[in-house]
Amino acid sequence: MKKDKIAILIPCYNESKTIQKVIKDFKKVLPHSKIYVYDNNSTDKTDELAKKQGAIVRYEYKQGKGNVIKTMLREIDAKCYLIVDGDDTYPADVAKEMCDCILSKKADMVIGDRLSSTYFKQNNRKFHNFGNKFVRFLINKIFKSDIKDIMTGYRAISYRFAKGFPIMSKEYEIETEMTIHAVEKNYKIIEIPVMYRNRIDGSISKLRTFCDGYKILKIIVQLFKEYKPSLFFNIFATLILIMSIIFLIPIFIEYYNTGLVPKFPTLIVSTMLLIMSLLLYVTGIILQTIVNKNKRIYELIMNQMRK
Repeated sequence: MKKDKIAILIPCYNESKTIQKVIKDFKKVLPHSKIYVYDNNSTDKTDELAKKQGAIVRYEYKQGKGNVIKTMLREIDAKCYLIVDGDDTYPADVAKEMCDCILSKKADMVIGDRLSSTYFKQNNRKFHNFGNKFVRFLINKIFKSDIKDIMTGYRAISYRFAKGFPIMSKEYEIETEMTIHAVEKNYKIIEIPVMYRNRIDGSISKLRTFCDGYKILKIIVQLFKEYKPSLFFNIFATLILIMSIIFLIPIFIEYYNTGLVPKFPTLIVSTMLLIMSLLLYVTGIILQTIVNKNKRIYELIMNQMRK
């Protein structure tokens, strides 16, 4: 199957207020690209409006942005994928620059960085601002990276990244998973500041602050465990070891002073905690060995894909 040079992917759920403008703007900047709108059970004729603007409209009936992007990357072959939301919050003027970075192989992922420009001024949902900062802090600390915008919905990715990305997310945690995968697999990442703007009147965000925030934190913990099991299990092992020592110290002091061990239940509990700690350390070592082996296999598969 012939690859598109640039495929613009727009996941949509009830974006009739803005979808036509988004298509017009990106068609103007990238006139030779193919624009795909994937409708995710919209009830406001988003698909019909997209067709009128010349977009290729397809459907994903499993609800959730993660499900939509999974289907997009599975069905479409392109040298460069430009993923953008259909809510007209991202500018089209940097789209060519983002795609050029992918096509020239300077990057495997180009992130449209909202947080370094206008996001905190434009976005009026304070918990979203806090959530973006908190998630950024967590991921950069855990994965030793320096990504400025973890959860942006505006990014360009290469064919190699798209076909090598095993998506587990179903909903809005997809951006977080995508960023962690890129960092962990050592893909070339470039960030370009973009002028984010708030939604127009009548256009409603589908992101649920607390519910989706919980899912994002959940995927971070899950990927932390899967990508860095040694560190993950060592944290819990160390905490349990400290608890065990706290229980054992008074017992040893009393035994040293009297030669007696009157608190056998405490001794048993502390011994069990010590064994649990050792088991967690060993579990981390074993799983980390498996992860390192899988990394080598992944790199071999990616090397074959380059051919």
